[in-house]
Amino acid sequence: MELNSTFRRLPAEDQFERWADQTEPGFKFAVTLARRVTSFGRVEGVDAAAQTISKLGDRLGPVRIKVLQARDDGFLRLLLDSLEPTMRWALDFRHESWLQEEIQARLDERGVARVDAEEGGADFRYLRLRNPPYSDDDLAAEAKRIELLLARALDVFAYFQHEDEPTAPRYAERLLELVSGPAAG
Repeated sequence: MELNSTFRRLPAEDQFERWADQTEPGFKFAVTLARRVTSFGRVEGVDAAAQTISKLGDRLGPVRIKVLQARDDGFLRLLLDSLEPTMRWALDFRHESWLQEEIQARLDERGVARVDAEEGGADFRYLRLRNPPYSDDDLAAEAKRIELLLARALDVFAYFQHEDEPTAPRYAERLLELVSGPAAG
């Protein structure tokens, strides 16, 4: 499950502990880091946020950081130096100036993923499927893409956009079926 409400405000540690306690083993939360941590070209409180988020324990998946501003190499250096190396991080660059090879090389050095990138040095991929509706052919194409990533021994975290109509769970179930094959009897 992708937690987006955490972008506005990070809940208290006990909320993360409750979420972990209320979910089955193997369930993973992807947490979106609060905007105050990386807003206005600053990097503040990443350590504290990581400590709070880590209360999810083995239910913690990748932590997504939205990078809203244009490219700033000093900001990127500071951000990468602030990341807890034992956690999985995915940077969601929203400005096209970040989409350059040397940026990917810096992420690869740290094992940090770039959201929606199929290549990179991280041991996982973070995919956001944000353009519904999805036909069965669309989902089959996504399944093929995910299968190719899984064949490279990568973990794949894929999230559908939540809509007014609750289609995301149905899309997710179908995509999982296409990737995994039919459940054994």
